[in-house]
Amino acid sequence: MRTLTDTTENLPEDNNTTYDTPQDCEEPSSSRVAAKLSAMGLTETLDYHSQDEDSSDENEEEEEEEEEEREDKEEEPMVDLPQVVPFSSADEESITGRVAPAATVDDTTPTKGIKPKHIDVGNLKDFVMRPAPEGVAVKCRVSRDKRGMDKTMYPTYLLHLEQEDTGEKVFLLAARKRKKSRSSNYLLSTNQTDLSRGGDNYVAKLRSNFLGTSFTVYDDGINPSKRQSRLNRSATREEMALVHYDTNVLGFKGPRKMKVVIPAMSTDKERLSVKPRKDSETLLERWKNGQMTDLLEVHNKQPTWSEETQAYVLNFHGRVTQASVKNFQLVHSADEGYIVVQFGRVSEDVFTLDYKYPVCAVQAFAIALSSFDSKLACE
Repeated sequence: MRTLTDTTENLPEDNNTTYDTPQDCEEPSSSRVAAKLSAMGLTETLDYHSQDEDSSDENEEEEEEEEEEREDKEEEPMVDLPQVVPFSSADEESITGRVAPAATVDDTTPTKGIKPKHIDVGNLKDFVMRPAPEGVAVKCRVSRDKRGMDKTMYPTYLLHLEQEDTGEKVFLLAARKRKKSRSSNYLLSTNQTDLSRGGDNYVAKLRSNFLGTSFTVYDDGINPSKRQSRLNRSATREEMALVHYDTNVLGFKGPRKMKVVIPAMSTDKERLSVKPRKDSETLLERWKNGQMTDLLEVHNKQPTWSEETQAYVLNFHGRVTQASVKNFQLVHSADEGYIVVQFGRVSEDVFTLDYKYPVCAVQAFAIALSSFDSKLACE
C-alpha cells in the first residue's frame, strides 16, 4: 500500500472542543430496527456482501440513469440559492461559550506551521478534481438549502471555499439528491442552477446501496455496462471513493464508524485511475476481498467518552461548534495525527468541511454528503 503523505501537519488549533452528546449518538434498539426491516420485507440479518443486492445494482442503476435523463428534461433550473455567511467573532464566542472544555482533551499542542494561504482556484472543474496542495488545509463551508416544498426531502447542498487570507467565499460545487432513484443518488455540479446529468457542469455522482451503508463516488464517465463505454475504454467512468458505514442492527450505543477507500497517488502526485470493467474490480469488491494494491484506506477517528461531560468528545480545533452524529474526522492508521478530512456542524444548516492531500474537493464533498443520508441499518 502506498503511503498517505510525507507531511504531518495538523489542522490549526484553537482552544475549542466539540462534543457528540449521548442523545445525538445513540443508535436505536434492535427491536425498532427489526420492526423497520420487517415492515420492508427484510430479515434482521443484514450482510453488506449480499449477492442479490450486488447482482441487481447494475440493472437498477441503468434504469435510474434513464429516469434521470427524462427527469432532467422536465426539471426547472434552481434560483435564489442561499449565500454562505461567515460567523463574526461575537457569534463564534456565543456558540462556543455553551460548550464546556473537556479535561481529557489536550488543546495546548502548538500549530505545526500551516499559515493562511491564498488558494488559486483557476479552472473550476480542474480544481475540484485536483488533490489539495501538500501542506495546506483547504477550508470550506457546506450549506444546506431546505426552502421549498420538495427541498424538505431533497435539499440542495452548496460547497464554498473559504479564503483564509481575504475571507472571500468562492463557490466550488452544488449537489442534490435525485428524486426518483431507488437508492440514494446525488449529482455533483460546478453550477448552482444546473444539476442535470446531461449538463456541461456535471462532474460526479454519489450512489448508495439499498441499506445506505456503502456509497461509491463516480466521476462523469460512462457506466461500463453501456455500449458507448465498451467501444471507448477511455470514456468509462472512474471510481473516486468508497464510503462504508458499519452496520448496527443490534442497536448498541456509540458514534458512527466509517471507512473510506480512495485511489492512491502516483510518484508524480497524480491520483491513480480506477475504472472497473466488472464487479470484482470495483472499489467495494476489492476492499471486501482485501485487494488494496494502489488503494488507500482511512477511517473516522473515534471520539473518547468523557465522564466529566457524559459525552463523546472529539477536538475539532475550533472548526466545529455544535454536537452532531454527522461530525467526523478521517485519519490513516499509520498517522492518526494527520487529519485528511474534517466535517462538522456550526449551525442548523451550515457545516465546515476541511480537506488535505491526497483528497480533492469532489471526494471530500461526496464523503460529507454520505453523512447526511439516512442509513436503514445504522440508525
